Amino acid sequence: MKKLLVAFAAVAAFSAHAAETLTVAATPVPHAEILEFVKPALAKQGVDLKVKVFTDYVQPNVQVAEKRLDANFFQHQPYLDEFNKAKGTHLVSVAGVHIEPLGAYSSKYKKLDELPGGATVVIPNDATNGGRALLLLDQAGLIKLKDAKNILATTKDITENSKGLKFRELEAATIPRVLTQVDLALINTNYALEAKLDPAKDALFIEGKDSPYVNILVAREDDKNSDAMKKLVAALHSPEVKAFILEKYKGAIVPAF
Repeated sequence: MKKLLVAFAAVAAFSAHAAETLTVAATPVPHAEILEFVKPALAKQGVDLKVKVFTDYVQPNVQVAEKRLDANFFQHQPYLDEFNKAKGTHLVSVAGVHIEPLGAYSSKYKKLDELPGGATVVIPNDATNGGRALLLLDQAGLIKLKDAKNILATTKDITENSKGLKFRELEAATIPRVLTQVDLALINTNYALEAKLDPAKDALFIEGKDSPYVNILVAREDDKNSDAMKKLVAALHSPEVKAFILEKYKGAIVPAF
């Protein structure tokens, strides 16, 4: 009986220290890469981090809201706010991690002032990134908006368009694929990196490092303070992750902590 009790205690102790699984959705670059980097450190703390890669901006939120996933890492706060409003979800930001400056790219021209009249410009079709793209074009002097601080600006808010730019709206993930077919493309840095573009060298114009669009870890309200989530946040805010971001992305991605 004594041996049985000892064995039972050993099993109980092992179970108590068994790894807690945390499943997080992420877009491939840089989010999934950053999460993969912190996996070993989390494993030592009893957290089995599983990274599920997505290439779109919708399903990661849907699946967290439906409790099929624990968290996601791919978006900024304005996008989350708009998603919650549109879909009736109640997802929350757990922590800010980094900034991915939005850039304007062209395979045909080397400078913005080379754009011809009537040039075709493609921007993301979601409300926040579309507005963000228009704000960047306003800052670059290509257009004028009714309100240069409205993050939800649309093409209807353009008050001056001296070059007669023609706008197309596409899903953010698909924009790099049409870069050679248009005159200018506004591309999120994660998708630019996936397309082997170098934002520091290839972007004709890019947001500054003070961009307010911080990429965040997102979860459900009832799960944001779990022990595993707290450990993930601590790992993402570690000096090691900051060094990893600076070294791997050479300024294309900027730590926000």
